[in-house]
Amino acid sequence: MGSGNFLQVVAKNFDVLALPVVTLVYPLYASIKAIETRSRSDDQQWLTYWVLYSLITLFELTFAKLLEWFPIWPYAKLIFVCWLVLPHFNGAAYVYKHYIRRFYMNPHATTMWYIPRKGLFQKQDDVLTAAERYMEEHGTEAFERLISKADREPRARRKNNHIIYDDDYRY
Repeated sequence: MGSGNFLQVVAKNFDVLALPVVTLVYPLYASIKAIETRSRSDDQQWLTYWVLYSLITLFELTFAKLLEWFPIWPYAKLIFVCWLVLPHFNGAAYVYKHYIRRFYMNPHATTMWYIPRKGLFQKQDDVLTAAERYMEEHGTEAFERLISKADREPRARRKNNHIIYDDDYRY
């Protein structure tokens, strides 16, 4: 009879027992293993996993009171994390490849991520100040022409104290 009660306790608390193993123990082991290999794909898998795990943790901390109303949340989280972690699925690599990489590697994205801050203890960004001053003096069209001209001009790079222009450089 004692073993029956033990199995009931394990079944009722499966998420409490399995979550640390699936979310922390195995990913830590696999991350250390990935560090020791030269493969880039396992690095992406585990770096992406840790970013997603951090986002899940922040989500849980932010909405803890709301998540208490959903008793299925720990099981849903366990299933999702298993999909992210298990080598058969490589869910974290999938998320990176289909969502994160597309978002960050899009050269035509017009989203402005840099927002300058002016404060009592912070120094204003000099480049931003110069750009604003140039636009005030010459107009936004002149600023856009300046940027497009800079994009068209070949850029010089130094290699072994020799200047190499991008137009002459073979990739």
